[in-house]
Amino acid sequence: MIERPGPALLAPLTTLRVGGPASRLVTVVDARELIEVCLSVWAEEEPWMVLGGGSNVVVSDDGFEGTVIHIASRGIEQLDSGVDDAPGTVRVRVQAGEPWDDLVGYTVANGLSGIEALSGIPGSSGASPVQNIGAYGQEVASVLVGVEFLDAETGELLWLATEQLGFGYRTSVLKRARRGVVVSLELRLGRAGSDALALGAPIEYDQLANALGVKLGDRVALGAVREAVLRLRASKGMVLDPADPDSVSAGSFFTNPIVTEQFARTIPPEAPRWLTEQPATDDSPEVYEVKLSAAWLIEHAGLGRGYSLPGSDAAISGKHTLALVNRGGATAAEIAELARFVQWRVQSEFGVNLAPEPVFIGSFD
Repeated sequence: MIERPGPALLAPLTTLRVGGPASRLVTVVDARELIEVCLSVWAEEEPWMVLGGGSNVVVSDDGFEGTVIHIASRGIEQLDSGVDDAPGTVRVRVQAGEPWDDLVGYTVANGLSGIEALSGIPGSSGASPVQNIGAYGQEVASVLVGVEFLDAETGELLWLATEQLGFGYRTSVLKRARRGVVVSLELRLGRAGSDALALGAPIEYDQLANALGVKLGDRVALGAVREAVLRLRASKGMVLDPADPDSVSAGSFFTNPIVTEQFARTIPPEAPRWLTEQPATDDSPEVYEVKLSAAWLIEHAGLGRGYSLPGSDAAISGKHTLALVNRGGATAAEIAELARFVQWRVQSEFGVNLAPEPVFIGSFD
């Protein structure tokens, strides 16, 4: 465990490279330390937050008045299959601080299929079920068995199975309501072979199929899928690269909005859209069933690649309109201002509210 009392800058720990100091920063390197530190902080009733890879947060310029628990626990372990597991599958236990892309690289190298299309996504493994990360036809919810979860309300270490996590599009109950910390997670993956030449899951995303030169439903070597996804993400500035200023971002800044079929008819017919299932809830009695492209809406609201507000170092990525980037000297306030401006333009033009994907930490008055 490494503790830094006094002001500790958070910007270097985030992929956007913005944000002020924390009152206290504690880095934990294994599950035992993570549990001990959390219980201690909660017992003192201190303000607290956890930080993994820092890829899905915008920390305010004032920073965070409290303890930041930086999770750096590592470890990947293959387990025996459970009694309910289908033949040809294997369980993998992952510590929360394991970098997500390192996990994907491990599974590909060991011939395990199910998350190869999630290559290149920044951040820690522990954040993956919170956000229900997904890309190129795959998402975490489809392979997750469950998470080991330390509940902030009770201090109990719980096992939460997938069906208890309330997964939706880029969300879960861990993001919406439940306070606590993911300590580890288990995935159920296909045993495709012994190395990266093993065939992965069927390709389910047009852009990826085109990049690989195959048809939807075809199966391709795991290593080839990973390489194709990394190339696609790099072309959009979505792979962390010190030489690429467009990669200094929080990834996709807005989720693709899901609207009713009736509302979707008001959007120009050339706008990309996908049918989806979104069951009604107490908060939202309507069934939303069409997913729109946030990137298309932004661009056709007049905000092209590279757009920035006057005098600001925050900009829309020069490679992909869905990402907001720090061009070297941006403040968190400038990122937030640009995000609000993008939301306003899209709302004014199309009547669609874009929801930010990153979590905003601190004051953004």
